[in-house]
Amino acid sequence: MSATIDNRVYDELEALEAILIEDFAVKHEDGVPRIIETVVHPSTGDQIDQQYVCLTLEVKLSPDYPDTIPEVFLRNPRGLDDKLLNNINSRIKNKLDRHIGNPIVFELIEIVREYLTACNLPRGQCAICLHGFVKGDVFVKTPCYHHFHSHCFHKHLVNSRKYYEEEMEKLPNWQRAQAPEYQQTCPVCRNVVSFDEKVLEQAPPPVESLDAPPFRLTPEMKALQRSMSEVLERQIARGGVVGMGDDGPPLLTITTSADKEKASTSGTQGAKAEANRAVPSTSAENPEKAQPYSGPYRGFNRRGKPGRGRRGRGAPR
Repeated sequence: MSATIDNRVYDELEALEAILIEDFAVKHEDGVPRIIETVVHPSTGDQIDQQYVCLTLEVKLSPDYPDTIPEVFLRNPRGLDDKLLNNINSRIKNKLDRHIGNPIVFELIEIVREYLTACNLPRGQCAICLHGFVKGDVFVKTPCYHHFHSHCFHKHLVNSRKYYEEEMEKLPNWQRAQAPEYQQTCPVCRNVVSFDEKVLEQAPPPVESLDAPPFRLTPEMKALQRSMSEVLERQIARGGVVGMGDDGPPLLTITTSADKEKASTSGTQGAKAEANRAVPSTSAENPEKAQPYSGPYRGFNRRGKPGRGRRGRGAPR
Protein backbone atom coordinates (compact mmCIF):
# COMPACT_ATOMS: atom_id res chain seq x y z
CA MET A 1 0.00 0.00 0.00
CA SER A 2 1.52 3.31 -1.06
CA ALA A 3 1.96 6.13 1.42
CA THR A 4 -0.12 9.28 1.27
CA ILE A 5 1.66 12.03 -0.70
CA ASP A 6 0.97 15.73 -0.38
CA ASN A 7 -0.80 17.04 -3.48
CA ARG A 8 1.75 19.84 -3.62
CA VAL A 9 4.39 17.24 -4.55
CA TYR A 10 2.42 16.10 -7.61
CA ASP A 11 1.76 19.70 -8.61
CA GLU A 12 5.48 20.44 -8.38
CA LEU A 13 6.42 17.36 -10.40
CA GLU A 14 3.93 18.29 -13.12
CA ALA A 15 5.37 21.80 -13.34
CA LEU A 16 8.97 20.55 -13.43
CA GLU A 17 8.17 18.06 -16.18
CA ALA A 18 6.60 20.82 -18.27
CA ILE A 19 9.61 23.14 -17.80
CA LEU A 20 12.55 20.73 -17.97
CA ILE A 21 11.06 18.14 -20.36
CA GLU A 22 13.91 15.73 -21.22
CA ASP A 23 16.44 16.80 -18.54
CA PHE A 24 14.18 15.57 -15.76
CA ALA A 25 13.65 12.16 -14.14
CA VAL A 26 11.69 10.90 -11.15
CA LYS A 27 12.51 7.66 -9.34
CA HIS A 28 9.72 5.95 -7.45
CA GLU A 29 9.75 3.63 -4.46
CA ASP A 30 6.61 1.52 -3.94
CA GLY A 31 4.79 3.76 -6.38
CA VAL A 32 5.77 6.91 -4.49
CA PRO A 33 8.04 9.61 -6.00
CA ARG A 34 11.19 9.72 -3.89
CA ILE A 35 14.08 11.09 -5.98
CA ILE A 36 14.08 13.95 -8.45
CA GLU A 37 17.10 14.09 -10.74
CA THR A 38 18.03 16.66 -13.38
CA VAL A 39 21.15 17.68 -15.28
CA VAL A 40 21.77 21.42 -14.90
CA HIS A 41 23.67 23.48 -17.49
CA PRO A 42 24.60 27.18 -17.56
CA SER A 43 22.25 29.56 -19.35
CA THR A 44 23.71 30.25 -22.80
CA GLY A 45 20.56 30.68 -24.87
CA ASP A 46 20.70 28.77 -28.13
CA GLN A 47 24.51 28.41 -27.98
CA ILE A 48 24.59 24.94 -26.47
CA ASP A 49 28.19 24.44 -27.60
CA GLN A 50 29.17 27.24 -25.21
CA GLN A 51 28.08 25.24 -22.15
CA TYR A 52 31.40 24.18 -20.65
CA VAL A 53 30.25 23.01 -17.20
CA CYS A 54 27.37 20.95 -15.81
CA LEU A 55 26.31 18.78 -12.90
CA THR A 56 23.48 16.48 -11.87
CA LEU A 57 21.21 17.76 -9.11
CA GLU A 58 19.59 15.00 -7.07
CA VAL A 59 16.83 15.81 -4.57
CA LYS A 60 15.68 13.00 -2.30
CA LEU A 61 12.20 13.80 -1.02
CA SER A 62 11.47 13.06 2.63
CA PRO A 63 8.17 11.27 3.47
CA ASP A 64 6.68 14.53 4.79
CA TYR A 65 8.04 16.81 2.04
CA PRO A 66 7.49 19.75 1.61
CA ASP A 67 6.90 20.19 5.36
CA THR A 68 10.37 18.73 5.99
CA ILE A 69 13.72 19.41 4.32
CA PRO A 70 14.73 17.07 1.45
CA GLU A 71 18.25 15.73 0.98
CA VAL A 72 20.19 17.38 -1.83
CA PHE A 73 23.23 15.92 -3.65
CA LEU A 74 25.45 17.36 -6.38
CA ARG A 75 26.45 14.46 -8.62
CA ASN A 76 28.85 14.06 -11.52
CA PRO A 77 30.23 17.63 -11.71
CA ARG A 78 32.07 18.53 -14.91
CA GLY A 79 34.52 21.42 -15.09
CA LEU A 80 33.84 22.44 -11.47
CA ASP A 81 36.22 22.53 -8.52
CA ASP A 82 35.52 21.73 -4.85
CA LYS A 83 35.41 25.38 -3.83
CA LEU A 84 32.56 26.17 -6.20
CA LEU A 85 30.67 23.02 -5.18
CA ASN A 86 30.99 23.98 -1.52
CA ASN A 87 29.59 27.44 -2.30
CA ILE A 88 26.62 25.90 -4.11
CA ASN A 89 25.94 23.49 -1.24
CA SER A 90 26.08 26.34 1.29
CA ARG A 91 23.64 28.45 -0.73
CA ILE A 92 21.27 25.48 -1.09
CA LYS A 93 21.34 24.76 2.64
CA ASN A 94 20.44 28.36 3.49
CA LYS A 95 17.58 28.25 0.99
CA LEU A 96 16.18 25.03 2.45
CA ASP A 97 16.31 26.34 6.01
CA ARG A 98 14.34 29.46 5.10
CA HIS A 99 11.64 27.80 2.99
CA ILE A 100 10.44 24.81 4.96
CA GLY A 101 6.84 24.01 4.05
CA ASN A 102 7.07 25.13 0.41
CA PRO A 103 7.97 23.18 -2.77
CA ILE A 104 11.57 24.14 -3.40
CA VAL A 105 13.03 21.94 -6.15
CA PHE A 106 12.74 24.45 -9.00
CA GLU A 107 14.39 27.16 -6.90
CA LEU A 108 17.26 24.79 -6.12
CA ILE A 109 17.73 24.19 -9.83
CA GLU A 110 17.86 27.93 -10.44
CA ILE A 111 20.50 28.36 -7.72
CA VAL A 112 22.72 25.79 -9.37
CA ARG A 113 22.12 27.25 -12.84
CA GLU A 114 23.02 30.73 -11.59
CA TYR A 115 26.38 29.53 -10.29
CA LEU A 116 27.13 27.54 -13.45
CA THR A 117 26.33 30.51 -15.66
CA ALA A 118 28.62 32.80 -13.64
CA CYS A 119 31.44 30.22 -13.74
CA ASN A 120 31.00 28.86 -17.26
CA LEU A 121 34.71 28.19 -17.65
CA PRO A 122 36.38 24.89 -16.74
CA ARG A 123 38.11 24.90 -13.38
CA GLY A 124 41.16 22.90 -12.44
CA GLN A 125 43.84 21.65 -14.83
CA CYS A 126 44.13 20.27 -18.31
CA ALA A 127 44.68 16.55 -17.76
CA ILE A 128 47.28 16.49 -20.55
CA CYS A 129 49.65 19.39 -19.74
CA LEU A 130 48.55 19.97 -16.09
CA HIS A 131 48.34 23.73 -16.67
CA GLY A 132 45.16 25.52 -15.61
CA PHE A 133 42.59 27.26 -17.80
CA VAL A 134 42.97 31.03 -17.85
CA LYS A 135 41.70 33.92 -19.94
CA GLY A 136 43.06 33.67 -23.46
CA ASP A 137 43.27 29.88 -23.55
CA VAL A 138 41.72 28.00 -26.44
CA PHE A 139 40.20 24.76 -25.22
CA VAL A 140 37.76 22.04 -26.22
CA LYS A 141 34.94 20.32 -24.41
CA THR A 142 34.27 16.68 -25.21
CA PRO A 143 30.72 15.28 -25.26
CA CYS A 144 31.60 13.64 -21.93
CA TYR A 145 32.31 17.12 -20.50
CA HIS A 146 36.07 16.82 -20.13
CA HIS A 147 38.14 19.85 -21.01
CA PHE A 148 41.56 20.16 -22.61
CA HIS A 149 43.61 22.88 -24.23
CA SER A 150 43.10 22.53 -27.98
CA HIS A 151 46.88 22.55 -28.46
CA CYS A 152 47.31 19.69 -25.98
CA PHE A 153 44.36 17.73 -27.29
CA HIS A 154 45.77 17.86 -30.81
CA LYS A 155 49.04 16.36 -29.54
CA HIS A 156 47.08 13.62 -27.80
CA LEU A 157 45.21 12.71 -30.99
CA VAL A 158 48.39 12.71 -33.09
CA ASN A 159 50.23 10.49 -30.61
CA SER A 160 47.31 8.09 -30.16
CA ARG A 161 47.00 7.66 -33.94
CA LYS A 162 50.75 7.07 -34.22
CA TYR A 163 50.60 4.47 -31.44
CA TYR A 164 47.67 2.72 -33.16
CA GLU A 165 49.55 2.55 -36.47
CA GLU A 166 52.70 1.23 -34.79
CA GLU A 167 50.71 -1.50 -33.05
CA MET A 168 48.98 -2.42 -36.29
CA GLU A 169 52.34 -2.90 -38.01
CA LYS A 170 53.23 -5.55 -35.44
CA LEU A 171 50.18 -7.66 -36.30
CA PRO A 172 49.99 -10.29 -39.03
CA ASN A 173 47.84 -9.46 -42.04
CA TRP A 174 44.89 -11.60 -40.92
CA GLN A 175 44.70 -9.78 -37.58
CA ARG A 176 44.99 -6.38 -39.24
CA ALA A 177 41.96 -7.22 -41.35
CA GLN A 178 39.94 -8.01 -38.24
CA ALA A 179 41.21 -5.12 -36.10
CA PRO A 180 38.82 -2.19 -35.49
CA GLU A 181 39.54 1.09 -37.23
CA TYR A 182 41.23 3.91 -35.37
CA GLN A 183 38.91 6.10 -33.34
CA GLN A 184 39.60 9.30 -31.45
CA THR A 185 39.05 8.89 -27.72
CA CYS A 186 38.87 11.11 -24.66
CA PRO A 187 42.15 10.78 -22.72
CA VAL A 188 40.27 10.75 -19.41
CA CYS A 189 37.35 8.32 -19.86
CA ARG A 190 38.16 6.77 -23.29
CA ASN A 191 34.78 7.68 -24.75
CA VAL A 192 34.82 7.97 -28.53
CA VAL A 193 35.02 11.59 -29.73
CA SER A 194 35.27 13.32 -33.11
CA PHE A 195 37.31 16.49 -33.67
CA ASP A 196 38.91 18.13 -36.68
CA GLU A 197 42.64 17.75 -36.11
CA LYS A 198 43.47 20.47 -38.63
CA VAL A 199 41.45 23.01 -36.64
CA LEU A 200 43.00 21.92 -33.33
CA GLU A 201 46.48 22.22 -34.85
CA GLN A 202 46.00 25.98 -35.30
CA ALA A 203 45.43 26.58 -31.57
CA PRO A 204 48.18 28.35 -29.58
CA PRO A 205 49.88 26.69 -26.59
CA PRO A 206 48.36 27.17 -23.10
CA VAL A 207 48.92 30.68 -21.73
CA GLU A 208 50.49 29.39 -18.51
CA SER A 209 53.01 27.33 -20.47
CA LEU A 210 54.36 30.45 -22.16
CA ASP A 211 55.35 32.05 -18.85
CA ALA A 212 56.35 28.85 -17.10
CA PRO A 213 60.05 28.59 -16.12
CA PRO A 214 62.10 26.00 -18.01
CA PHE A 215 62.11 22.55 -16.51
CA ARG A 216 65.14 21.72 -14.35
CA LEU A 217 66.03 18.61 -12.42
CA THR A 218 66.21 19.48 -8.73
CA PRO A 219 68.38 17.55 -6.26
CA GLU A 220 65.21 16.07 -4.79
CA MET A 221 64.08 14.79 -8.19
CA LYS A 222 67.52 13.32 -8.89
CA ALA A 223 67.48 11.51 -5.55
CA LEU A 224 64.03 10.14 -6.34
CA GLN A 225 65.21 8.96 -9.76
CA ARG A 226 68.17 7.14 -8.22
CA SER A 227 65.89 5.49 -5.70
CA MET A 228 63.44 4.40 -8.39
CA SER A 229 66.30 3.13 -10.57
CA GLU A 230 67.46 0.88 -7.73
CA VAL A 231 63.95 -0.48 -7.32
CA LEU A 232 63.75 -1.11 -11.06
CA GLU A 233 67.08 -2.96 -11.08
CA ARG A 234 65.93 -5.24 -8.27
CA GLN A 235 62.71 -5.99 -10.11
CA ILE A 236 64.57 -6.74 -13.35
CA ALA A 237 67.00 -9.05 -11.56
CA ARG A 238 64.05 -10.98 -10.11
CA GLY A 239 62.27 -11.20 -13.44
CA GLY A 240 59.45 -9.01 -12.22
CA VAL A 241 59.35 -6.54 -15.13
CA VAL A 242 56.91 -7.27 -17.94
CA GLY A 243 58.14 -6.75 -21.49
CA MET A 244 61.86 -7.32 -20.98
CA GLY A 245 63.70 -7.10 -24.29
CA ASP A 246 61.05 -4.96 -25.99
CA ASP A 247 62.33 -2.44 -28.50
CA GLY A 248 61.14 0.96 -27.36
CA PRO A 249 62.14 4.25 -25.78
CA PRO A 250 64.33 4.07 -22.66
CA LEU A 251 62.65 4.09 -19.28
CA LEU A 252 61.90 7.48 -17.76
CA THR A 253 64.30 6.82 -14.89
CA ILE A 254 67.25 6.77 -17.31
CA THR A 255 68.61 10.30 -17.75
CA THR A 256 72.25 9.86 -18.76
CA SER A 257 74.22 7.55 -21.02
CA ALA A 258 75.95 6.07 -17.96
CA ASP A 259 72.58 5.30 -16.39
CA LYS A 260 71.41 3.78 -19.65
CA GLU A 261 74.46 1.53 -19.93
CA LYS A 262 74.10 0.47 -16.29
CA ALA A 263 70.42 -0.31 -16.67
CA SER A 264 71.08 -2.18 -19.92
CA THR A 265 73.68 -4.37 -18.20
CA SER A 266 71.37 -5.06 -15.29
CA GLY A 267 68.49 -5.77 -17.65
CA THR A 268 70.57 -8.27 -19.64
CA GLN A 269 71.61 -10.08 -16.49
CA GLY A 270 68.04 -10.11 -15.21
CA ALA A 271 66.74 -11.41 -18.53
CA LYS A 272 69.33 -14.20 -18.54
CA ALA A 273 68.43 -15.17 -14.99
CA GLU A 274 64.75 -15.21 -15.93
CA ALA A 275 65.46 -17.28 -19.03
CA ASN A 276 67.46 -19.81 -16.99
CA ARG A 277 64.50 -20.24 -14.69
CA ALA A 278 61.94 -20.46 -17.47
CA VAL A 279 63.70 -22.76 -20.00
CA PRO A 280 63.54 -26.50 -19.12
CA SER A 281 66.83 -28.31 -18.63
CA THR A 282 68.16 -30.69 -21.27
CA SER A 283 68.20 -34.41 -20.81
CA ALA A 284 71.84 -34.33 -19.78
CA GLU A 285 71.13 -31.87 -16.99
CA ASN A 286 67.86 -33.32 -15.80
CA PRO A 287 67.06 -36.82 -17.03
CA GLU A 288 63.71 -36.89 -15.28
CA LYS A 289 62.29 -34.06 -17.36
CA ALA A 290 63.61 -35.62 -20.56
CA GLN A 291 61.50 -38.77 -20.15
CA PRO A 292 58.53 -38.97 -22.57
CA TYR A 293 55.08 -38.53 -21.09
CA SER A 294 53.20 -41.78 -20.54
CA GLY A 295 50.52 -40.65 -18.11
CA PRO A 296 46.74 -41.06 -18.34
CA TYR A 297 46.02 -37.70 -20.09
CA ARG A 298 45.76 -37.62 -23.85
CA GLY A 299 46.29 -34.77 -26.26
CA PHE A 300 44.01 -33.55 -29.06
CA ASN A 301 44.45 -34.17 -32.75
CA ARG A 302 44.09 -31.54 -35.48
CA ARG A 303 40.33 -32.04 -35.62
CA GLY A 304 39.99 -31.12 -31.96
CA LYS A 305 39.20 -34.69 -30.89
CA PRO A 306 41.06 -36.63 -28.20
CA GLY A 307 44.01 -38.53 -29.59
CA ARG A 308 46.53 -40.97 -28.35
CA GLY A 309 49.23 -38.37 -28.13
CA ARG A 310 52.83 -38.74 -29.25
CA ARG A 311 55.14 -41.32 -27.80
CA GLY A 312 58.87 -40.83 -27.48
CA ARG A 313 61.19 -43.31 -29.00
CA GLY A 314 61.80 -45.00 -25.70
CA ALA A 315 58.18 -44.97 -24.59
CA PRO A 316 56.47 -48.28 -23.96
CA ARG A 317 53.81 -49.31 -26.46
